[in-house]
Amino acid sequence: MSNSIEPTHSASPARRAWARFRRNRLGFNSLVVFVVLVVLSLAAELVSSEKPLVVRYQGQWYTPMWQDYPETTFGGDFETPTDFLDPFIRERLAEPGNWAVFAPNPYGPKTLNYFATEPNPAPPSAANWLGTDDRGRDVLAQLIYGFRVSVLFALALTFTGVVLGVITGAIQGFFGGRVDLVFQRFIEVWGSMPELYLLIIFSAVFAPSVALLLVLLSLFGWMGLSDYVRAEFLRNRQMDYVRAARAMGLSSWQIMWRHVLPNSLTPVVTFLPFRMSAAILALTSLDFLGLGVPPGTPSLGELLSQGKNNIDAWWISLSTFAVLVITLLLLTFMGDALRDALDPRKQDR
Repeated sequence: MSNSIEPTHSASPARRAWARFRRNRLGFNSLVVFVVLVVLSLAAELVSSEKPLVVRYQGQWYTPMWQDYPETTFGGDFETPTDFLDPFIRERLAEPGNWAVFAPNPYGPKTLNYFATEPNPAPPSAANWLGTDDRGRDVLAQLIYGFRVSVLFALALTFTGVVLGVITGAIQGFFGGRVDLVFQRFIEVWGSMPELYLLIIFSAVFAPSVALLLVLLSLFGWMGLSDYVRAEFLRNRQMDYVRAARAMGLSSWQIMWRHVLPNSLTPVVTFLPFRMSAAILALTSLDFLGLGVPPGTPSLGELLSQGKNNIDAWWISLSTFAVLVITLLLLTFMGDALRDALDPRKQDR
């Protein structure tokens, strides 16, 4: 008996599409790599943090990752929070009977290495694998946490854009006529508004925040997808199964969400990776211009800005550019494979 993933004629359309997606090695492997990177970024505190995961000191157990301890707990002189990068604290934890488990990269996104031997920005070294920025923060930690912020923001922006785009496109395409005409004129007017100028104005009036940025970009991010959903509904509303549903007495909303929408989701699913790529680029561009996330938040765009301001610190621009290129390539490969898998013209062998 063969264990092949080749689809059979009796398999559901979803299973056949998934089998076609898996046969695309580049797209499937890109999905695996992207998921691994996202999972690692979600567990960033376990991968890159200045606080130990667990400490055994003088017979007592401590968990600095979840609770702050004063320096006096580990033999220091002050009641201030313990700096675990302090050589004195490191020596105390290295004494016989004492030990601590640190993250692979012992720096957080806001950790300043006060004990660095070179001026900032410092090049890559054994202490800072990808060097430091102009403030003394570890670049690797900035990339890990900045990648997480970018991906989560892209997911949230994609979700809101898909919801708004599907709702507006479905109403336009299903009802047509005057409803479609009014929505189209509204989209034309709304799409002509200068989005960048509005972002500049709101950033000057309100305190910058991720939530505000998400709301502002969501107000404009739904229009592109709405056109595709509208076209699918305009085509599918003329199908025989829609006429049969009407003859059975189903309401328009029941026909829309139960019958027409499931058969109109192909462009929605296909464009998801590309919409995420656009969201990541939008956040990076706004952060580069200083209109994005609040200051102090890990950001790929802010790292690119630092690389522009510090041309000699090549490691900042190079590492950030590499992360962006790899992320966008993975999403592009996934989108291409997903588009091929959902293409009705692709026939199974």
